Amino acid sequence: MNIEIKKSIKPVKYEVAIKQLEDRLLAINNNKKSDLIWILEHKEIYTAGTSYKEEEILNHNINLVKTNRGGKITYHGPGQLICYFVINLKNRKKDIRKFITIIEKTIIESLSEYNIKSYGDPKNIGIWVNDKNDIKKVAAIGIRVSKWIAYHGFAININNDLSKYQNIIPCGISDKGVTNLKSINDQNYNLLNDLIINNFIKNLET
Repeated sequence: MNIEIKKSIKPVKYEVAIKQLEDRLLAINNNKKSDLIWILEHKEIYTAGTSYKEEEILNHNINLVKTNRGGKITYHGPGQLICYFVINLKNRKKDIRKFITIIEKTIIESLSEYNIKSYGDPKNIGIWVNDKNDIKKVAAIGIRVSKWIAYHGFAININNDLSKYQNIIPCGISDKGVTNLKSINDQNYNLLNDLIINNFIKNLET
């Protein structure tokens, strides 16, 4: 199936990106455009999904944007790979759980290329690693489905500032930490964008 691939070099403003995703959703629903996978980065921003709670904000001075994706509060900023998508599930199996599994598999397979062992957790959505017997999240997932079209996306921490997570309870999970790839395995992750894209397409078509 035809999927447009888009890569943004400069950081994209969060609200601008979401507007483009929503416009794309309407175009796909009207059979005017193809599916989209979009790799980008945001400047520093905190976003709150539909199930967040006020007590999960630990610093009320942060720049928080409420959004219609699922999930709770997360942080976006420099050093983070963000993969947005608009994928028509009407052309595939109408199975949201299977689609989330595809996302998880895509991230896990891509990180394994760097000898990083990661896994999904049925109780806590996202991708996790066991870092010196300490369970930490390395990738966050947040999606919304409208008219069987899935959009929003996932974010992988590469070398972002982890201290920013001290302002929130990330994804509403207080008993587990957050890490990034550089902390786990300090190497070059320049090819991760392409690995994510190729594995995502492969898993969508499987």
